Amino acid sequence: MSSLHARLRDRLTRLARALTRSRRPVPPLDELVRIETDPAYRALFFAQLDAALDERHAAAQTAAVAEIEAAAERLRALVRSPGDQERAA
Repeated sequence: MSSLHARLRDRLTRLARALTRSRRPVPPLDELVRIETDPAYRALFFAQLDAALDERHAAAQTAAVAEIEAAAERLRALVRSPGDQERAA
């Protein structure tokens, strides 16, 4: 069992070292440089950006339509209420 314990201890030590090792800092403009220099990456980046903007626009439109429908329903309820009260009197 001691060889198993030794292997386990060795793996845990390597894992702990890997998790605590400081990572090499990434220059802040690497993504921009890659977009500017790699046409395939640029095409993929802009396609993903367009898709994300389309999704955001569609979500905003859906939310606006829901708000308008809710406001219209509240207005209908207000319009119905006074007529219902007058008929009851």
